[in-house]
Amino acid sequence: MFQSFKKIAFILFLIISNASNANSSTEIIQNKINGNNEIKTGADNFEKYLPLLKDKKVGIVTNQTGILSNKKHLVDFLLEKKINIKSIFAPEHGFRGTADAGEHVVDGKDAKTGLSIVSLYGENRKPKKEQLAGIDVIIFDLQDVGARFYTYISSLHYVMEACAENNIPLIILDRPNPNGRITDGPLLEKEFTSFVGMHPIPLLHGMTIGEYGQMINGEKWLKDGAQCKLTVIPCLNYTREMSYSLLVKPSPNLPNDQAINLYASLCLFEGTTVSVGRGTEKQFQIYGSPYLLKGNFSFVPKPNFGAKDPLYNGKECFGEDLTAYPKLNQLELKWLIKAYQNTSDKSKFFTPFFTKLAGTKKLQQQVETGTSEKEIRESWKKDLENFKKIRKPYLLY
Repeated sequence: MFQSFKKIAFILFLIISNASNANSSTEIIQNKINGNNEIKTGADNFEKYLPLLKDKKVGIVTNQTGILSNKKHLVDFLLEKKINIKSIFAPEHGFRGTADAGEHVVDGKDAKTGLSIVSLYGENRKPKKEQLAGIDVIIFDLQDVGARFYTYISSLHYVMEACAENNIPLIILDRPNPNGRITDGPLLEKEFTSFVGMHPIPLLHGMTIGEYGQMINGEKWLKDGAQCKLTVIPCLNYTREMSYSLLVKPSPNLPNDQAINLYASLCLFEGTTVSVGRGTEKQFQIYGSPYLLKGNFSFVPKPNFGAKDPLYNGKECFGEDLTAYPKLNQLELKWLIKAYQNTSDKSKFFTPFFTKLAGTKKLQQQVETGTSEKEIRESWKKDLENFKKIRKPYLLY
């Protein structure tokens, strides 16, 4: 009897302590109590969103990551369920995820389904009114990796803005953040806003894409403070402390869990003269340059899937192999600092793109003046604490 009372009290505590969050939190708790511990994405939580699509004309923002646990693509699944899909909207890398980083993606038709594809990467980053004509609701299903400069969250911003302007409801099918336990790095300063950094958040934001959408709405970050009608279909059995391995590559140059974990730390090199392994099979798991000191490791970039003309194509690069490096739980700066200190011509190390990626001029200045990693981290501390307070009401897990 006493054990039963303890169990009921514990369940009530969990429900009350999460009541400030969305109803999805209660659903996650209930699912755990039922003993089903398998993580389910929003796409797999289809009992929640299929009724919202019945008799509607639907637009879908997705790519190769928009799959269910059985690896069936969301578009195919919805067509089987007789959902009326009007258009597919594709982000950076395209609907099938085959375009290089930064490569313009053109409109077209999907060869498998014959559905029209509207590119959201290139000249048209925000759905136009005529492209939304006749659409009753939009589904958003993309796998994010938790970094500010990963452009799927920038596409989310523009889709939300278009939905708000055209009075179209948006449904986000949430997915776990594989770097969800990490909140770290400098906050974006407004003057450095770009498509690789649109909001005042740290470099690693520690949110799922559904939580992030709620924050965009709640903080009124859309144009003129607009808000869209947003529904988030939550993941089940997920907490941000859990490890999560992606079923497919989220983009051509993030081939595995190691690359995804190292991505935010190594992507800062994209604003320098250092290669992150594009043009090899170890993208975002190695770094190097012809201008770094020769050591025990080197590589030669060559054109491949996702890198038609990689940096230092055909040239030997010297650096480090991080393929076996232990999992990171923070933004790691030591490789950036080390590479700067060891490069032969420091005046050419940084490019203008670095400031866009960092979201501030301070980080480059700190590296150039020899500020220690500990001191750099200390300079972020107050901003990170404030961000976590602002973020808290939008968390679902």
